[in-house]
Amino acid sequence: MIKKTTQQDFIGTSSVLYLAFELSNKKWKLGFSTGLGQQPRIRTIEAGDFGSLNAEIELARKRFKLPEKFRVLSCYEAGRDGFWLHRNLVAQGIRNCIVDSASIEVNRRKRRAKADKLDANTLVRMLIRYDYGEHRIWSVVCVPSAEEEDRRQLNRELATMEKERTRTSNRIRGLLATQGIRIKGKLDLSDSQLGRIRMWNKQPLPPGLKDRIRREWDRLVFLTQQILALTGERRKVLREEDPTEAAPDIEKIRQLQKLRSMGPVGSWVLVREFFGWRHFKNRRQVGSLAGLTPTPYQSGDTNTDQGISKAGIVPVRRIAIELAWGWLRYQPGSKLTRWYNERFARAGKKARKVGIVAVARRLLIELWRYLETGVIPEGAELKTAL
Repeated sequence: MIKKTTQQDFIGTSSVLYLAFELSNKKWKLGFSTGLGQQPRIRTIEAGDFGSLNAEIELARKRFKLPEKFRVLSCYEAGRDGFWLHRNLVAQGIRNCIVDSASIEVNRRKRRAKADKLDANTLVRMLIRYDYGEHRIWSVVCVPSAEEEDRRQLNRELATMEKERTRTSNRIRGLLATQGIRIKGKLDLSDSQLGRIRMWNKQPLPPGLKDRIRREWDRLVFLTQQILALTGERRKVLREEDPTEAAPDIEKIRQLQKLRSMGPVGSWVLVREFFGWRHFKNRRQVGSLAGLTPTPYQSGDTNTDQGISKAGIVPVRRIAIELAWGWLRYQPGSKLTRWYNERFARAGKKARKVGIVAVARRLLIELWRYLETGVIPEGAELKTAL
C-alpha cells in the first residue's frame, strides 16, 4: 500500500533553510522553505529591520524542525537596493545570490496574477532548484567589492551629466523654437546675447520666457563646468605615475589605450564596468554579458533571427559598437577589419549593421584576451605615443 505524502513528511528532511526576499520601499516579504513540494512560509517585516529578520529565521528553523546548526541560502532580485543587503547578509554568515530580474521565468499567458506573496513563492522555489544544480534557471549577478563599486561612480556620474546637458540644451532650443527662433551651431545665451534675440515679429522675448531661458542657461553652464572638472579628474587619475597610489585596474586602462582607436573614454568604461573586476571563463560569457549574442527563433518551418539579445550592460554595448567603427577606421590591417571588409563592405545597409555588431562582439573578445594574456590582436597596431 502506497503511503500518502503530506507536508509533515518534508519537515526536518534538510538542514538548509531557503529564504527569498521580495523587496519594496516600506515592507519586505520573506519566503521560507526547506525543499520542493512544500508550501513556503510567507512573512512580512519592515524594510531594513534585521532584528525582525533574524527572529523570523529562528522561528522558521523551529517551524521546519531544523537542527541548531543549519545554513541559510537566500536570494533577492537586483534593483534599487543594490548590493548593501547582500553584503549585510554575507557578513551574518548567510549565503546569498542576487538574481537578474529579466532572467526569471514567468507565465506566458495574456494575463497573470502579480503580487508580492506570489513573487516570494516563485523566488524561493526557484532558489531551491538552483541549489539542487539547475543553474540555468536564472542569471546570477556578479557582485563587486565595495571598492570596485565605488570606482564606477566617476564614469557613471559623467555619463549622467552629459545626458542632462544634452537634455537641457534641447530644452532651450525647444523653448526658442516656440517663438520661431532657431539657433544653429553652439549655444551662447549670455545676458548680452539673450537681449538681442528677436521673435518672428521682430519683438524681444517676453520677460517670463526670457527668465526661464536664463535659468536653463545657467544650469547648462553649471553642467558644462562639472563635466570639465570630472574629465580633468579622470585625466589626472590616468596620469598618476605612482603605482601604489593608483587603483588596481588603472594599468588595464593604460594597456587598452596602447591600441590604436582606443581612447580614454572607451578604455575607462570597458575596464571599470566590464573587464576590471569580472572573471570570464570563455568568449560566450563576454558576448552574453554585453548583450551582443544572437537570438534565433526556430519553430517548425519558421527559422528567423530576432537580432541581438540586448540583455547585457547597456553602456558597454554602446561603447563596443562605437569602438567597432573606430577599429575599422584606425586598424585597417587587423584580421577583424579584413574579415568585415570581405563579408560586409559591399553589402547593403542592413547587412552592414549586422556586421558591425558582429565586429563589436568579436572586438570585446579580442580585448578580453589581450588584457588576460598581453597578446595583441592579430594585425592590430599600437599607438606611436600615448
